[in-house]
Amino acid sequence: MASAATHKRKNMKESFGMTTDGAEVGLYTLRNVYGLEAGITNYGAILVSLMVPDRKGKFSDVVLGFDNLAGYLNEHPCFGATIGRYANRIAAGRLSLEGKAYQLTRNNEGNHLHGGLKGFDKVIWIAAERKSAIGPALDLRYVSRDGEEGYPGELTVEVTYTLRDDNELQIDYTATTDKTTIVNLTHHSYFNLRDAGATDILGHKLTIDADHFLPIDQSSIPTGEIRTVKGTPFDFRKLTPIGTRIGQRDLQLLYGNGYNHNWVLNRPGQLLTPAATVCDSTSGRMLEVLTTEPGLQFFSGNFPAGKFGGKGGKTYPSRSGLCLEAQHYPDSPQHTEFPSTVLRPGENYLQTTIYRFSII
Repeated sequence: MASAATHKRKNMKESFGMTTDGAEVGLYTLRNVYGLEAGITNYGAILVSLMVPDRKGKFSDVVLGFDNLAGYLNEHPCFGATIGRYANRIAAGRLSLEGKAYQLTRNNEGNHLHGGLKGFDKVIWIAAERKSAIGPALDLRYVSRDGEEGYPGELTVEVTYTLRDDNELQIDYTATTDKTTIVNLTHHSYFNLRDAGATDILGHKLTIDADHFLPIDQSSIPTGEIRTVKGTPFDFRKLTPIGTRIGQRDLQLLYGNGYNHNWVLNRPGQLLTPAATVCDSTSGRMLEVLTTEPGLQFFSGNFPAGKFGGKGGKTYPSRSGLCLEAQHYPDSPQHTEFPSTVLRPGENYLQTTIYRFSII
């Protein structure tokens, strides 16, 4: 990484634009002592940019997104977003808690996806910058009202981005509720370690510390089976190029149009543990993911080429970015055998995920 002596830490806030109803939105820039830089907006608690050096010391953006707020106000695949109240899918939006049935918004082939029509990625959060012992931080707070998108309970959520001086982007989540509800938060950046999304990520090499994954049906809902990765295209226990098996004739790859599945992490307990590693031999960048969550959704960015325009006027090709979303399992409310996502009054939802950068 770059020498600490060559960079001064200087954080700042600037205007990022206005919403259609006239609310001003800010862009907050965090810089650590080595020059890593994270741009975060309080609209959707979105990570807009993340500047990381390659093996030659050249800094480039490693996350996909837009140059201004207008891009995030239009349709996009959750670039850089904080996802909630429930990440991933819930079949038919059905929820039953303490004997009472709730109907959540159905916004994806009859299912509930990523919090509904107006999830946490489409609201304005209250933001506050601060210094911490480990690096500059941004605290974001949002209160989700009782009944929002069909969810019970008023949920108070806090998300903190810390750009650590050991070249880690740490994301801490907390939540409390006044009524029994469900919570499953995650981060949804699309990473491209090579060239900011100019080309695809099929040459990136990936490991996932998981012996099992969750098969899905045709609408991307888990079947309930927990299947071994052994002998399947889903075995990333050794460093493997993402494109090596993505084109195989496999029903699960067909259903996901590539990789869009949850891996069951090999976790010895509830502490922060390694989940995945991605590296790109061209740039020399390596990304490690550590989390307290039991699952990791790996999405290989399977949209058609040219569907989304991005930063600098570029149009992103198919599979131009990959997501590594630390979370609880999709559709957990329908599967009592999955780890619970229920949060009750008096309890605290706590989660930490770290994206660690280094050079190979």
